[in-house]
Amino acid sequence: MSILEIIVFCLIKIVFVLGLMLLTVTYLVYFERKVSAWAQNRVGPNRVGWYGLLQSFADVLKLLLKEDIVPEAANKPLHTLAPILALFVAFTTYAVIPFGPDLNIFGYTIPLVVADVNIGILYVLALTSLGVYAITFAGWSSGSKYSLLGGVRSSAQMISYEISMGFSVGGVLLLAGSLRPADIVMAQSGWMWNAIVQPIGFITFLVSAFAETNRLPFDLPEAEPELVGGYHTEYSSMKFAGFFMAEYANMIIASTMIVTLYLGGWHFPYLENFGLSNGMFVLISFLTFCVKVAALLFFFIWVRWSLPRFRYDQLMSLGWKVMFPLSLVNIIWVAVLIMVFKI
Repeated sequence: MSILEIIVFCLIKIVFVLGLMLLTVTYLVYFERKVSAWAQNRVGPNRVGWYGLLQSFADVLKLLLKEDIVPEAANKPLHTLAPILALFVAFTTYAVIPFGPDLNIFGYTIPLVVADVNIGILYVLALTSLGVYAITFAGWSSGSKYSLLGGVRSSAQMISYEISMGFSVGGVLLLAGSLRPADIVMAQSGWMWNAIVQPIGFITFLVSAFAETNRLPFDLPEAEPELVGGYHTEYSSMKFAGFFMAEYANMIIASTMIVTLYLGGWHFPYLENFGLSNGMFVLISFLTFCVKVAALLFFFIWVRWSLPRFRYDQLMSLGWKVMFPLSLVNIIWVAVLIMVFKI
């Protein structure tokens, strides 16, 4: 392919992934409200649109029309930068996630990933580690003690659980022998899913993902009974919406990472043996990936409306005294598997 064709295909993939992500974030809010209503025996949103399907768009319009209030004591440049940084991190990490096998169309082979880079996992870990800056900036720049406490809590929480997450990913990389997400997916063909081979790593990564996305029971940085709204207490209008969108976008990226690293990615077990055409094979694989991600998103929401919030000392004890040792045990387990069974 010529350089122009490569650029065109990359732009098409970027627009497709961005549009799909924005639509998913929009309806994930609706989905969460419906699941919470189901968990609490309520009705949930049902006024705007058929079965309330347009409620999320009405919420966006409401936030657009609200006044943007900035505290007088705030550091205004950093106060504005924080939600932008949160959105940037949330939106750019999708670039390396493969959501299907290569598509052959009109004589072209198109990888279903925006940027198929060899250091894809390292890229995701590097970007997600920047997310703590957005929350810390928001907490410090607001000029509010509640926001500052939320920012400090978030930085300590993210640093603590990123260590366990990194060691959990290490086991996956040892088995796959590559940092490229597509290679990690291919290494899990059939039923060789990493969640089955290394269940400890799967559990530690899953729990760390909850902590990294500040979801219950790990939402200490924005605990309403203690900190009003935490790091985004002093935000309103579209700046608040930026943090709100970033949280749900991070939920999606966490789910896609779990699917890619531990649940076989877009693989439907032994689908390649069914003799399907390339188009049908790609379609079923893409739908398989979407179903896995949707199941994990439901799990994220279900846990939020089922478990109470941890105390802060419990959260840190779990991170350092339980998660960290378990992630080290997982590394040793994977090394033994490779040495003994030559996996």
